[in-house]
Amino acid sequence: MRTSSTFSILFWIYGKRAVNNKANIYIRVTLNGQRVNISLKKKINVDTWDEKLQRAKGTGKDSRILNLYLNEVQSKVYRIYEDFKRQEMPFTSQMVKAKFLGEDRTRFSFQNLIDYHNEKMQHKLHKNTMGQYKTSQRYMVEYILKEYKVTDILLSELDYSFVISFEDFLRSYIPKSGQSKIGNNTAMKHIKRLRRMVTLAYQMEWIDRDPFVNFKIKIEKKEREFLIGEELQNIENLSSKIERLVVVKDLFVFSCYTGISYSDIVRLTAVNIVKGIDGLSWISAKRTKTGTPFKIPLLPKASILIDKYKNDFRTSNNDNLLPKLSNQKLNSYLKEIADLCGIKKNLTFHMARHTFATTVTLSNGVPIETVSKLLGHTKLATTQIYARVVEKKVSQDMEKLKLILE
Repeated sequence: MRTSSTFSILFWIYGKRAVNNKANIYIRVTLNGQRVNISLKKKINVDTWDEKLQRAKGTGKDSRILNLYLNEVQSKVYRIYEDFKRQEMPFTSQMVKAKFLGEDRTRFSFQNLIDYHNEKMQHKLHKNTMGQYKTSQRYMVEYILKEYKVTDILLSELDYSFVISFEDFLRSYIPKSGQSKIGNNTAMKHIKRLRRMVTLAYQMEWIDRDPFVNFKIKIEKKEREFLIGEELQNIENLSSKIERLVVVKDLFVFSCYTGISYSDIVRLTAVNIVKGIDGLSWISAKRTKTGTPFKIPLLPKASILIDKYKNDFRTSNNDNLLPKLSNQKLNSYLKEIADLCGIKKNLTFHMARHTFATTVTLSNGVPIETVSKLLGHTKLATTQIYARVVEKKVSQDMEKLKLILE
């Protein structure tokens, strides 16, 4: 009854332990050389068992009923095996046994969930996102060790108190030297990742209830910092003999006039420059973070920067449109640029994207739907975060309204 090169099913009886010539019937499941035995709670006369066929001999009523039952058991075990295979998850013969006996929900552990999630998502999520999940998972494992005094727990132990205690653990976490304390929004991000993992377990029927039913994620709304026109102009006008600062300034300004994140800028090549619907040059690419395609008409200031580095030694060897630096160094150099330009804000490269959304586009009357498309947002609500902070635009609109009303 071999069903694959690594999986087999065998029915057998324990003849040596027969009582009154009746022996228990077992099914043996072997997967990748590992086997488990499952008692079927059925007995048969040793003389009526056909070891070769693994069925009861004869065509009598008792034999037919028993053999029908064994056929159903074999089909059920095989279906369980196929279900595990379709899920493309690592599994063992012990897990097949647990599923057959209906004990699987109580046997999956938190570490099983981590392993399964990471196995399934490693090709679906960006490597940076996977890195964030692994950071959150380290906090989860550390919490379990502190709270339960063990390295792993069964998923059946997850309940509402697990969630709120994990939240308390994060909020009171004492960071290592040099690390900042976990703030509210960071804690909520860790809990969001836990929630996605637990939802996966619930959908897989590894747990009977969702422990997050009564839990609400509490995100504190923060206004996104951006550069006002004067600050952006100061950076554009910065002149320096330090080459690295000039390159960083150029990359930052390019992002301010395209809205493209650094991780996407460093992947841009000549292939990404296409002719748009207007016959002019556009940038066409996909966001590294989400895979969402975007198309952006090149504004003159962005075009000038592309031309500047067209024959530069840092781009000519790899066909990149602009030079490439590590993100860590980039933000460090931006701090120097902020000091030189008299900017008091915490200047990071991502602020360029915010500046494009606010100062460059929304403040100049570009409709929010257009800005959303340019940024590669999948939801308009994401772009509306920027619209809420453009006070200058609100003021201008109100001035126009006053004139109309007068």
